[in-house]
Amino acid sequence: MPLVNAAELVKAAHKGHYCIGAFNTNNLEWTRAILAGAQELNVPVIIQTSMGAAKYMGGYEFCQTMIEATVKAMGITVPVVIHLDHGNYEAAKEAIAAGYNSVMFDGHDLDFEDNLEKTKEIVKLAHAKGISVEAEVGSIGGEEDGVIGEGELADVEEAKTLAATGIDFLAAGIGNIHGQYPDNWKGLHFDRLQELNDAVKMPLVLHGGSGIPQEQVQKAITMGISKLNINTECQLAFAKATREYIEAGKDQQGKGFDPRKMLKPGTDAITDTFKEITGWIGNKPVKMVPEAL
Repeated sequence: MPLVNAAELVKAAHKGHYCIGAFNTNNLEWTRAILAGAQELNVPVIIQTSMGAAKYMGGYEFCQTMIEATVKAMGITVPVVIHLDHGNYEAAKEAIAAGYNSVMFDGHDLDFEDNLEKTKEIVKLAHAKGISVEAEVGSIGGEEDGVIGEGELADVEEAKTLAATGIDFLAAGIGNIHGQYPDNWKGLHFDRLQELNDAVKMPLVLHGGSGIPQEQVQKAITMGISKLNINTECQLAFAKATREYIEAGKDQQGKGFDPRKMLKPGTDAITDTFKEITGWIGNKPVKMVPEAL
């Protein structure tokens, strides 16, 4: 299966009231782990790179090439989307030029009119190359690549205006945050989610998916959330498994220090996390996607 954009996959999820997981990759191990899980479950997958992760790995062209080459090397047959997560205007243009299949232009920190105009430009550039576009309205709480959001609720009228630019799916703040959730977090605002879903009638994206109670995510999926972003849960799973390997002294047994051996428990933990989350968000096997369309 060739690399594809996310538009039809996410639209099918919206129509079928299920969700597709969008998992951030941070290196080769992350990429292999996510792809292995998708292939095993026979489900489409969205692999994302943030601006920071892309810079760490060597740039957007490198990331696109690495993911595409890994898909080929592993014999992956399920649809794979390479998506830019939380890209600013320049990053979105760079990712489009580098061959990403999908980009998010995050202009939430701009004046709304500026966000609107830049979103229109990105849509025009991306759609000319068959690339899907995600935009954001209303700040997502927490920190993402140094940008701190207060977790405000998305304005419904602004969401309608942004949706009219031709974007394929919309990220909207409904009380969600990036990173780990504090003990005093009040939960998702389902009343605002319902208003947004009724107003824009297009697939919505839930950022900061790691740490939201499963029952809240599942309820949100029934109310229009069709793409769920996951990063922190995989990072925590990787760290836990790697720590256990080291603390058990396995790196000192034979050639246990070999990075291929030392990183394997963490890599396997990411695959397990992928499969667990994919199971309860209802992502349909590939054979079901045409029926959902």
